[in-house]
Amino acid sequence: MTPEATVRPLLTLLQLGRRARAAPDLATLGFVAVNETLQLLPYRQAALWTELGLPRVAAVSGLPQPDPGAPYVQWLGKACRQLTKAQTAAGPIDASALPDSLRDEWPQWLPAQAMWLPLQQRGALLLARDPAWSEADTALLKELADVYGHALAGFAPRQSGLDRSFGWLRTARAKRRLALAALVVCLIPIRVTVLAAAEVVPKEPLLVRAPLDGVIERFDVQPNQAVKSGDPLFSLDTTALRTRYEVARKAYDTAQEEYRQSSQAAVTSDKNRADLALRRGQLQEKLVELSYTSGQLDRVQVKAEREGIAVFADVNDWLGKAVAIGERILLVADPAKVELTAHLPAADHIEVQAGDVLTLYPQGSPLASFDAKVTSVAYRAEPTAEGFLAYRIKAEFEPGQASPRIGQLGTARVRGPWAPLAYVVLRRPLATLRQWLGW
Repeated sequence: MTPEATVRPLLTLLQLGRRARAAPDLATLGFVAVNETLQLLPYRQAALWTELGLPRVAAVSGLPQPDPGAPYVQWLGKACRQLTKAQTAAGPIDASALPDSLRDEWPQWLPAQAMWLPLQQRGALLLARDPAWSEADTALLKELADVYGHALAGFAPRQSGLDRSFGWLRTARAKRRLALAALVVCLIPIRVTVLAAAEVVPKEPLLVRAPLDGVIERFDVQPNQAVKSGDPLFSLDTTALRTRYEVARKAYDTAQEEYRQSSQAAVTSDKNRADLALRRGQLQEKLVELSYTSGQLDRVQVKAEREGIAVFADVNDWLGKAVAIGERILLVADPAKVELTAHLPAADHIEVQAGDVLTLYPQGSPLASFDAKVTSVAYRAEPTAEGFLAYRIKAEFEPGQASPRIGQLGTARVRGPWAPLAYVVLRRPLATLRQWLGW
């Protein structure tokens, strides 16, 4: 072999590489690969298979553009798809490399000997001819395949950072592992928790009611003021009561004078003696009325029956207000004895039992929290001041921690039973869907 014959294939290889890298688009590169490669080695047919975007036959020798509906192109597409999975290395192949469904049609479409050249996992070049391929041919075509693969990579869409980060998920094995990991995560048991509006209320407070019908005239205490047993709390207006008392006193004096006169007259007259019993009954009736009115006057000033703090909203809410007997006015509570009242929305209802633990996160104190143990749960939901139905939960604060102040508002995290993570995440959407579908 002359030196010129030795150098000519290398020069042709360089020229083909220059043409491939200078191709402005995939169609031009495909034309160079399937037609101009003939300058390097002889072959009868060639096809370029690409996996950029939708896997397809991008070019066929002898045709300006392959027809996807042509039987030859369809068979080539099926064959290349199988060879991509089975043949990862470049080298000669024949019909035995294909499954039976495609092997029988090989003689109809291709010569007996073929060369399969993967192009950097972005496609492949298929060359076919009748003579067998030599080792020198294989080595030369492998070098050319590297050049074509590098040129083909230039037409690959640029991957974003997200695609580069999660590109490994495209493999079936990675998808199976990810699905298994997601299943395991969905089965992780966690506590079902619900948030509920909560308030710190006094425990076993003394309820102070209106002693009789009347109008509140004066308040002797302010909200949250400490009081002792016997300290005055508030007083009712006495104007009407004093008038009734004066009328009752005068009526009693009159009845007493009439009874005295009847007693004197009864000594000498049988008729006056008969009236004496009537006068005595009238005197006793007026005495009862006077005593009752006097007792009401003694009750207009309400005093504390035990030590604590006065719990109510505002003095101005009560001054001048008419109240009925037994109407609640305020509470006298021990600030050291408090409990928690939470309102669990009916839409978020979970199974809560006595002994379960909940946590109070008070408003305005992001770093503070208080644990409490549930003592009772209402059996039915009731309307709240905000207008939604809720179950009332009462809880006692755990010992060994500072007690929050009475009236402190916040949010309680109510802990329910353990459940899989998937149930906790889908619980509310499933409940809403069930309401819509009615199942």
